Amino acid sequence: MANITLKDGAVREVAEGTTVLDFVKSFSNSLAKKALACKIDGETKDLMTVIDGDHQVEILTFEDEDGRWALRHSASHILAQAVKRLYGDKNVKLAIGPAIDNGFYYDFDMDHQLSTEDLAKIEKEMKKIVKENLAIVRKEVTRQEALDFFNAEGESYKVELINDLPEDAMITMYSQGEFTDLCAGPHVVSTGKVKAIKLQSVAGAYWRGSEKNKMLQRVYGTAFEKQADLDAYLKMLEEAAKRDHRKLGKELDLFSLHEEGPGFPFFHPNGMVIRNELINYWREVHRQFGYQEIKTPMIMNRKLWETSGHWDHYKENMYFTKIDGEDYAIKPMNCPGGMLVYLTQQHSYRDLPLRLGELGLVHRHELSGALHGLMRVRNFTQDDAHIFMLPSQIEDEIQRVIDLFDKVYSTFGLTYHAELSTRPEDSMGSDEVWETATNALRNALEHRGLKYVINEGDGAFYGPKIDFHLTDSIGRTWQCGTIQLDMLMPEKFDLTYIGEDGQKHRPVMIHRVVYGSIERFIGILIENYAGAFPVWLAPVQVKILPISDKYVDYAYEIKRKMFDLGIRVEVDDRNEKIGYKIREAQVKKVPYSIIVGESELENKNISVRKRREKDLIICVSHTGANIDLLQAIELAHNNNVPIIAITSYMNSPLCKLSDVVLHGMGREIAYKSEAVASRLIHMAIVDILYMGVYQKNVTKNFTNIKKMRNAIAKRRL
Repeated sequence: MANITLKDGAVREVAEGTTVLDFVKSFSNSLAKKALACKIDGETKDLMTVIDGDHQVEILTFEDEDGRWALRHSASHILAQAVKRLYGDKNVKLAIGPAIDNGFYYDFDMDHQLSTEDLAKIEKEMKKIVKENLAIVRKEVTRQEALDFFNAEGESYKVELINDLPEDAMITMYSQGEFTDLCAGPHVVSTGKVKAIKLQSVAGAYWRGSEKNKMLQRVYGTAFEKQADLDAYLKMLEEAAKRDHRKLGKELDLFSLHEEGPGFPFFHPNGMVIRNELINYWREVHRQFGYQEIKTPMIMNRKLWETSGHWDHYKENMYFTKIDGEDYAIKPMNCPGGMLVYLTQQHSYRDLPLRLGELGLVHRHELSGALHGLMRVRNFTQDDAHIFMLPSQIEDEIQRVIDLFDKVYSTFGLTYHAELSTRPEDSMGSDEVWETATNALRNALEHRGLKYVINEGDGAFYGPKIDFHLTDSIGRTWQCGTIQLDMLMPEKFDLTYIGEDGQKHRPVMIHRVVYGSIERFIGILIENYAGAFPVWLAPVQVKILPISDKYVDYAYEIKRKMFDLGIRVEVDDRNEKIGYKIREAQVKKVPYSIIVGESELENKNISVRKRREKDLIICVSHTGANIDLLQAIELAHNNNVPIIAITSYMNSPLCKLSDVVLHGMGREIAYKSEAVASRLIHMAIVDILYMGVYQKNVTKNFTNIKKMRNAIAKRRL
């Protein structure tokens, strides 16, 4: 018998030779149905792995990252099997097919050029393979057996991979039906576990990522356990496409990207407004939290970067130049400059904690293929801060930093989760120092009651860190804030303070950012708000719209008064119809529009129209096919305004444009006039919706509800 320790600490006995899946079935059928893979002593494996002694075992479901990867890795094999079936074994050579974040891909070498129509056909075949519920079987083989098999199949890419493996490497193959692939796994137990599949795109990809090699066809897809989860994910992607910061950045004239400077964004006047407002807010918050601002040079000599460790551990990401024959580097980080500022004077324990903030422009070498709008660039402004403190102040300062993060992120309506990253392979310092620093971060998180996950080996080369992953309005996460605890760099730079005992001591240092990078944070905000920034961030806060040339002078008079009050205001004095101007202001996401006409000029007042960022349209239509109605609803739909349709015909054009459809019944009611009967039901539904609003805000909605009730009463008569 073997003793199995589960994740919750429970210990269960099981006969040796039992598979992990059968072991799970012995105590929980429901968990066995959800299980996709397992971890045995921390190593991810198949559920069909045989238990051969005492182990720690964790059962992985779709809720676990490694569980999702096992399912999606299996989906990539289903993709390869489907392509082989459709286009012939001899016409398709297989390269690699891993799971990736949110999906999977497989690379194929084939003469047939895959199209969108092909993807639909392949997806259909994949769903057929899922229905066949083929067992996915693992087999360990010798190097020669693997070479013989794949040579016979004409799979030259697999042969190359095998030859590149270490001599002592364990080689495994996975089979499902007639299909066999070289793979380390793990996989789910059968193809039937992959319930929901969607192929998304096809692209070119060089074998092994080298342009010297052949261009292959890469098919991307994603997979979920449930169709409902897949549908929700695809809807999120659709919404994300509408919010793409590159598209909105161009439409709103915020920034541009040019071939003359790849990875180096150009900010336009509108983008600079957002950027400067974020900086102003950053400065005010940091003033409140006791920070002082510094500025350090962008270029410093090689000796400095050798001292900091960047020359040995970060050189491949840096840009270099020579000045007077000496090696210099453009800074990829602000911290070494902060060290030099600290060294300019001797500090006492009474001076600590010392909080120094810097909005520093940094440059990092990124591969051209990794560049992505404002999200991945080669130069950016890092909103850095370095906190020098006593060892006894570590936890209090970490808690204070998290307080600052809470204040900033809540301002933008963003929530977050935390991840603790531990020592990477390429790092400096002793195990003891790293353990002390890691435990300090862990204790701060636990004492605060923050849930967190651990990212093994993902820390900075000089210390562990806490990363803060923000969740935006459509559920995506973005890594922004970070807290890095550093006990090594103060030693490298020989930083000291005079303690209470009159002796020199070594301070501890925190590196931290809130925005992460101002450029990337702007990109995140563009997508989070879909370009409809809150008033304080909006590049243009008010647009004045004169109805005709007759009222332009009055419009500019209003503009001058608003400008003097610090409001960002523009006049649209084009010779266009007012409806066109209003729509244009909506497209540009301007929070407020002021319409100027005869009445406003005569009475010396203004008519204000607010951006419809929280509007809701309730549309009542018996047939749902009126042309004028559909045109209006389509405009609202294109501007992301939520629409509730109340109609008798569920397949009407109106329903296709609406987010929620309430069926008011028509033909089912035995009234002389179907239209009258349905209209009464429709109006009653509207009355109920208004009641819900009324209960939330009695004062604001009382008048509207009263009008609505009167209208319904008249209609009922």
